Amino acid sequence: MSELVNFLVRSLVSRPDAVRVNEVQGEASILLELAVDAADLERVKGPDGETLRAIRTVLSAASGRRKAVLELVEPSSDAGEE
Repeated sequence: MSELVNFLVRSLVSRPDAVRVNEVQGEASILLELAVDAADLERVKGPDGETLRAIRTVLSAASGRRKAVLELVEPSSDAGEE
């Protein structure tokens, strides 16, 4: 599943090297955490979240019996500050 999300998102963003997909397997579901460069967040979300919703639809269709959940992890605004 992570390969599919990686492929779809890398084709959308301007910094494909910054795309990270973390896959967490559960008994009945798969959680995919997607992280992209801050400049590409709006590209991945799309207008009114439509692009992200479309990626989730493709992922759901490809996941079969197991439920696949895609979460977009937004970079924290305090990165590097302590």
